[in-house]
Amino acid sequence: MKSPFTDKEMKLEYEKRTWKFRGEEYDYIHTSWLCEDTGERFTTDDTDTAGFVQVTNQYRTKYGIPFTDEIIAVRKKYSISASKMSLILGFGANQWRHYESGEVPSVSNGRMIRSIMNPDVFIDMVHSSRHILQPKDYEKIIRQSDLSHLHSEFQPTIFVCERGIYNGFGVLSADRVKNVLLYVLMKCGDVFYTKMNKLLFYADFVAYRQLGISITGLSYKAIEFGPVPERWDRIYSSFEEISIEPRIVGDREGTILTTSVKPDISLFTESELCILDEICTLLAGYTSTELSELSHQEPAWIDNHHSSSRISYEYAYALKVL
Repeated sequence: MKSPFTDKEMKLEYEKRTWKFRGEEYDYIHTSWLCEDTGERFTTDDTDTAGFVQVTNQYRTKYGIPFTDEIIAVRKKYSISASKMSLILGFGANQWRHYESGEVPSVSNGRMIRSIMNPDVFIDMVHSSRHILQPKDYEKIIRQSDLSHLHSEFQPTIFVCERGIYNGFGVLSADRVKNVLLYVLMKCGDVFYTKMNKLLFYADFVAYRQLGISITGLSYKAIEFGPVPERWDRIYSSFEEISIEPRIVGDREGTILTTSVKPDISLFTESELCILDEICTLLAGYTSTELSELSHQEPAWIDNHHSSSRISYEYAYALKVL
């Protein structure tokens, strides 16, 4: 970014600060550009939003308040409009819509939203709201919601994880992980295990730095060959759409991931797709060995590899390669 005063490129800086939110203080990493000639600092709407997301992620986790993607998902699960959901839960007419747009619910409203993730609780609330719903709306909601499959929906154990700083506060969704893999394979072609590990690491950590939340919700550990997703081998073998094949390329022998299936890009925001494109464009040409060597420059690996520790997403602000 160029200084509006001097038209010179400014210095990008990251600084730990405190933000007061709803009467409580939370630490976060503040992003700004420094004009070294004038001493003035500048931010953008995107960097301010990323800082706010860091803070509200901590608040949501502390009080058990669902994240925006969970709020959207529970309404879609029951095939109901935002206005009807507000009516059933006793919120203001447009409140649910505000929550889907990123507004943080109060603790009481947040816990109510979490409770209706249980279909029995939701159906009971619909019954209790019968007198304020139009008869046709009541019948339609019950017909759509009172389905046995809602009780049997689940994620495999490997994709169940509490959201926090070690998974970038991202939702660990099997569907999203699968489609990130499919997207990378579409952009980069067949990819060796080791290379995919690094591509995912950089995509998630750059996303956390820019957006305040990771793309996949995966946790990473520092091992001998660089940062890798935890249980990466089980993750890659979880999807029938992705084939795993031994291959020799030149003097390198390893296992590759390959597919002919196209990703469902509707699962991702425009910002997430831009980050995935950036990572693939910048790093696709590197070999697995070269990417491992690059990742060894990262403090995320340097500080944690001796103990094979999990890597905090705060290391996103110390990335050297990107």
